[in-house]
Formats: sequence, C-alpha cells, structure tokens
Amino acid sequence: MTYLLVALAGLVLGVTAERIAGPPAPPALDGYPADRDGSRGAATRRRRRSGRRRGLRWVVIGVVTVVLLAGVGGYLWARSVFNRIERVDVSAELTSGSGTNYLLVGADNSRSPDSQREGVEGVRSDTIMVLRIADGRATMLSLNRDLWVTNPATGSKGRLNATYNQGPANLVRAVTQNFAIPIERYIEIDFVSFAGLVDAFGGIVIDFPNPAFDLASGLHVEQAGPVQLNGEQALAFVRSRHYTEVINGQNVPEGGLPDVNRTGRQQAFLKAIMSKAGDKRNPFVLIHAASKMASGLRIDDQMTMFQAARFAWDMGRLDPARVLLPVVPRTTSGGAAVLDVGPGAEDVLAQFR
Repeated sequence: MTYLLVALAGLVLGVTAERIAGPPAPPALDGYPADRDGSRGAATRRRRRSGRRRGLRWVVIGVVTVVLLAGVGGYLWARSVFNRIERVDVSAELTSGSGTNYLLVGADNSRSPDSQREGVEGVRSDTIMVLRIADGRATMLSLNRDLWVTNPATGSKGRLNATYNQGPANLVRAVTQNFAIPIERYIEIDFVSFAGLVDAFGGIVIDFPNPAFDLASGLHVEQAGPVQLNGEQALAFVRSRHYTEVINGQNVPEGGLPDVNRTGRQQAFLKAIMSKAGDKRNPFVLIHAASKMASGLRIDDQMTMFQAARFAWDMGRLDPARVLLPVVPRTTSGGAAVLDVGPGAEDVLAQFR
C-alpha cells in the first residue's frame, strides 16, 4: 500500500506541475536575431523570462511535493494509529437500520491491571448507551446497567450489564432482542484511558449547578457554573456514586436513582470530550490525543478507518440530544434492586429503531 501511495503521489505531482508551470520554454541561444540597432536586448529578455519560468516551475514542484508527501505521511500515520485499536468480534450481531446506531459501552475499570481500582478486577460495563446519528442529528439514549432483561446466552433474567460477562457480542444481542434496537457499530470506551485524553486536550468544561463533592470518588468542585476539569477530576466526576451538592451552605445528597444520575454525568463527560476534539485545530495536539484515544478504545471488527473518522467528525460537530428512558425501580423475589422499563418507554425506544 505504501508503494502504491508513493507512485500515485509521483503521478499527481508530475501532472500538477506540468499543468501549473506549462510546457518548457525553448532555450535562449545566441542564434536569436538581434534588435534593429544590432543589440542583443530582445534575446537577453527572452533568456530572463525563460529563467523565471524555470524557477517558477521548480517552486511549484517543491510546493506540490511537500503537500503530497504530507498527505501520504498523514494517511500512513492515521492508519498506524487505527491499527492499534483493539477489535472485538461482534459482526454476526450487527444489523443496519435507518440512520446509524452506535452501541457505546463505558468501562469504569481499566483493562490494564496497573490502572485498575483497588479491590476491583476485570472490565466492568458500567455504562451502556445508544448513540443514533441520522439526518444530521445525534441522539443519545442510556440503557441503565440495572435494567432487568433476558440474557440471550442463558435464557434467564438478569441485569443488562451482566450480559457483558459472556462477551460484547452477547451484550449487542441483548440490546437488540430486549429493546428491538438495531446496532450497526460497537465502540467500547475505557474511561481511565480517556482521563489521559482529557489532559491531552488541556481539560474539559462541565457546568455544575452547585458546588459538589464525592468523598468516595475524590470529586471536589468548589464553585457553581462552568468548571474546567483535568483528567483526574473528570474521572472522579464520571465515577461518582455518592454525588453531594452544597446548596446554601448545606450538604444535599443527590436525589433519585444514583446509577441513573451517574449515567447522566457520563453522558455529559462524553459530550464534553467529543466537543473538545471537534474544536481542536492544532495537528500536534490532535496527534497526541489520537494516540491516547487508541489505547482506550475497542471497536467492532467491521469498522473501517473511514467510518471511525466519520464518527469522530460527527461527534465533533454534532451536539447529541440526551433522551431519558422511563424506568421503574423494584426489588426481585431474590432481593435484587433492579429497573423495569416504565410507561412511555416504547415511544422513546421507537426513536432508535
């Protein structure tokens, strides 16, 4: 492939230079006729014009060469980064529908043993989202990990995130069978690695209605409004399960369902980091960020580099609308706290079918 690109660059270079510079001028020789006064002024001027044309031709060739080599080099670099992304075999479960549905799985524990939380082993699919891009719009739906579903691998009931224990393909199948949502692309995100991506971008901005903290995750935000978080703070924000706001000097624990609220924070994190990526124009920053991103991703085995680039482009320019799935908490006969889809869920799910 490299040789093909170089050959193509050479061909384009030659044609472009010939088009711009034009055919070579005839050489300026002493045989040119003299002016009426017997001087050689006209011949001298022709020699000067010929020299200028030759100089222009070499400038054009140099500029075109640099541009083409930069393009070829950029492509080869992008290909090397893309090839570092781990693939997962889920192709048998991928289906197409109107628009493109991405299943985004957020892992709250790193795949690297050196980066895992103390006392927590293995990758956990703590966040499961469906991102739909259709007709120039992006919509994001969270499927809470505690949703009570049928596990396709076992046929028994259990939490949605437990279907990941049999592999990503089983998780895709569970989403498709339980919610009738076609999944065309699969992307797994390691939040620990993405914390490094936050630092590569110089931080992300999250809007806090009130000062907030979580002693368990290490989150500590002293002011309300837009706050810039570094990678460590962003990870504490994503992991927060005991989110507490400071309102009028009083510590007010977050109401509602903790895991549903945490999913909303993870959505905000993804939106912020993708928006930051779309705003960046410095190629050196993007190169550094892309290298960081590659180590924190797993994608389906059918995704091409063009499709991955298109996803990144869409996330940079689109602002995904967040859609909430109505859920109802209950306790199973075995004492497990789970969630069932609630009234109005079908209308929400229909937007992704």
